[in-house]
Amino acid sequence: MYYLQFRWKLLNGKLVYHGIRSGDKLNKNVIKLSARQEEIIKLLPCELSVKQVKILGKVICEGAVGERLPALPPANLKGAVFCKNCSANDFIIPGLQFDKNGLCPMCEHSEKTAALRSVVPVIDEIPHSKKSRFDVAVFYTGGKDSTYLLYYLSKIKNLRVLALTWEIPYASDSALKSIANAKKLLDGVEFVTRSVQKEDMRKIYRELYRLNGNTCACPSLAYVLFYPLLVEEKVPYFVAGNEPAQLAGLYFNRMAPEFVYKFPDNKKLNFLINLGRVLSFRPPLKRGQFHTLTTMKQLAFGTNAIIKRSNYRNELVENVTSAIHTVPEIVKPLKRSIRRSSRSGNIPAFVQVDFDRISGGKYDWTKIKDEITQNCGWVAPEDSGKGLHTSCKIERCKEYSQFIRFYNMQSAMIPFSAIEISLASRDKNISREQAVYEIENTLGFSLTEIPECRIMREFFEE
Repeated sequence: MYYLQFRWKLLNGKLVYHGIRSGDKLNKNVIKLSARQEEIIKLLPCELSVKQVKILGKVICEGAVGERLPALPPANLKGAVFCKNCSANDFIIPGLQFDKNGLCPMCEHSEKTAALRSVVPVIDEIPHSKKSRFDVAVFYTGGKDSTYLLYYLSKIKNLRVLALTWEIPYASDSALKSIANAKKLLDGVEFVTRSVQKEDMRKIYRELYRLNGNTCACPSLAYVLFYPLLVEEKVPYFVAGNEPAQLAGLYFNRMAPEFVYKFPDNKKLNFLINLGRVLSFRPPLKRGQFHTLTTMKQLAFGTNAIIKRSNYRNELVENVTSAIHTVPEIVKPLKRSIRRSSRSGNIPAFVQVDFDRISGGKYDWTKIKDEITQNCGWVAPEDSGKGLHTSCKIERCKEYSQFIRFYNMQSAMIPFSAIEISLASRDKNISREQAVYEIENTLGFSLTEIPECRIMREFFEE
């Protein structure tokens, strides 16, 4: 008897592995099928003839089809297998494989992926602007990471910072208090807050809930709301408060291939892009501006056809974009600003600040929380042990919905927090013990719906 093996699923003429494979199989989660292979796989489980086995060939060699009865993922954390080095385990990431030393793929490939710091250019110094009142803009949520970034740029680097906050209905009490305190203590920062009309927000959230099972639209909707302001104020740079674990997580979630991380330093490719712009009578792009236009165009016009055909897609961004477009009026100013800024060259550069580097070599969550508490009046969440995602009341709901959809193979997107907490413990931003504590007590990895889901639905069901 032959079976479709553990965590493989037939989708649109392909077999997709819902997990993270080890060794040289790390990036081989998709097997394209011939029409005949697809026909045979639709018959499974069943006995196969010698001819059918031969037709499947590579599919069987890849381990996607075999004679073993498929296993089930662990039903709880107690039944999980943990990585020997970090907090990764096969409960929060069903289908997580381990090498012969008991290491998960994140640890197994740590040296190979060490250079994958960011999908946007990483810069060490941001110069003072002569054309704008601001040197840099920060998307500010009141959470740990964006607060530290705001503090570093304004207090340590003495830059003129524009802090942009999208007023969400789910902001945590601690984040709201942190924002209020930062306004009092950070004199070199101008704070701007924007919100969306409640009925429009409900419409977006209803569609996003239908697609994602949650209503998390950060930071995409913030980009839509604030890009016209960045262009108008001629802000030269903007930074999202993403720590190293979040940025590296895109690679292990198959949302960003290795070459995307290396693109900012690819002189030949950047030359060809700028040659095309010059030939079409538009100014060449400076470092980080291509990333800005690519990000904003996806939100304004949808995912590029080339990306749609690839195996590297950001399901989360695609669904948020679809939800935002249920209110077309919201994206009209964005579309105008994209066209205007692309013609003029007045494009704020999307860049990243290396959190490890600016915090003395290692972005230690405990030390960072102490530093921003002392200098910015940052307020920790009710559970002071929480360090991953601290600004939103429904963060656990997002984790739960991503987890349950992935656990049931309704989505190939691995829960973001599952990868990020594993990478953070691997890289010693947090101890393994602290990471396991977060998994058990503050994150939303549960097979039964958690209370925060009710809070989320209450807003858009009013």
